Amino acid sequence: MAVFDYFVVLAEMRTGSNLLESNINAFQAFECHGEAFNPHFIGYPNRTEILGVTQAMREGDPARLIDRIKTGSNGMGGFRLFHNHDARALDICMDDPRCAKIILTRNPAESYVSWKIAKETGQWKLTNVKRRKDARATFDAAEFEDHITTLQEFQVSLLNRLQRSGQTAFYISYEDLNNLDVINGLARFLGTEEQLEELDSALKIQNPQALSEKVANFEDMTRALSGLDRFNLTRTPDFEPRRGAAVPNHVIGFKAPLIYMPIKSGPEDEVRTWLAALDNTTPEALHSKLNQKLLRQWKRQNTGHRSFTVLRHPLARAHAAFCNRILHPGPNCLSEIRRTLRNFHKLPIPGASPDETYDMRAHRTAFVAFLEFLRANLRGQTSVRVDANWATQTAILQGMAQFCLPDIVIREDEMALQLAALAKQAGYPGAAPAPTPALEQPFTLGEIYDAEIETLAADIYQRDYMMFGFASWR
Repeated sequence: MAVFDYFVVLAEMRTGSNLLESNINAFQAFECHGEAFNPHFIGYPNRTEILGVTQAMREGDPARLIDRIKTGSNGMGGFRLFHNHDARALDICMDDPRCAKIILTRNPAESYVSWKIAKETGQWKLTNVKRRKDARATFDAAEFEDHITTLQEFQVSLLNRLQRSGQTAFYISYEDLNNLDVINGLARFLGTEEQLEELDSALKIQNPQALSEKVANFEDMTRALSGLDRFNLTRTPDFEPRRGAAVPNHVIGFKAPLIYMPIKSGPEDEVRTWLAALDNTTPEALHSKLNQKLLRQWKRQNTGHRSFTVLRHPLARAHAAFCNRILHPGPNCLSEIRRTLRNFHKLPIPGASPDETYDMRAHRTAFVAFLEFLRANLRGQTSVRVDANWATQTAILQGMAQFCLPDIVIREDEMALQLAALAKQAGYPGAAPAPTPALEQPFTLGEIYDAEIETLAADIYQRDYMMFGFASWR
């Protein structure tokens, strides 16, 4: 039984996809139909249909064209698909294990220069060397950065989708397109024993020179590329697990068209109190615990709604999590995690509530030990879950984005100004400010703060410090 019903060549402009298609079509077992989902044409320029499916029919139902390619091709059918082609077709292919994925890549500097030359000459493929048009590219650093970012994002998304679905792909580079053994290996991957004796020679390499000969301002290009971090050396390591959208935690105004998207261990109670006061009600009267369907319905019914969240300085947030969720036993305490931290990680906190023997020095020692735990926890080195009370705010916002991003991201030290402006936009001018957050007990962060604690927090929460530009807490 055949493993695949059809194939897709996932490529980009100027990566050699025309040549790869030519080689694939040299097999009797396959038929590739060009850029079947190019938004500006169907298959090839000046074509009006593929196997009886017109561009208008394709636009209305992309699955119809894919089904036609599967059933009506001369052999196994397929097509080329780029990052800016119909995203619906990409979803169909990536979610279908019966679709063979061929991923074609090329050195992005080469593909960029080739693209610039093709734009200059208007010559996008070459079959007769005598008709070759010559030109030199002018390197634009900002344009190239956009080019490489787009390519990398698309490649990473393809890899992640393959990983999540347990699929694999046949990777082939531009340099392999003239390698007969590789092309025959691709045929075996697609499921045929047919082998070529030689490759198709109709298409010619358009610009075989070295980059230094193809780029007019090659020295500018060299300087610009020297500043690129090719090995991503400056990347902040991220071993933190991905988070969900947490829609049931969102809080909707009693009447006010506002959605508060809380970040745990932030000023949650204070913002809830402010939101309730807009309609002279209590925080308990606010709407929450909605699922995504109900929240979508509310959004449709409340035109002009606004959503917001409030960031807290990472160090202040870690201290709030420690005091409110770990140090003090009670209904707000994460009891099982507290027990594990005391018994296994040897967190120096009392078994019961802190008493008079738990002084400021003991509090500092315990908090530093908690920060040391957080460093290991956020790096995936403990068996304890990364709780939302101390997960990075970057990860929490990324999780929210799976459903919707907040319209406004407010910083705690700017709440008075920004919440007042938000209330006015929602039709509540003159709203009272949010109450001042209660001081942590038994000791405040200010009482134990020093450079060592700041350095430790900046190391643990470097993602948040970098992404949101946080300075030292004091």
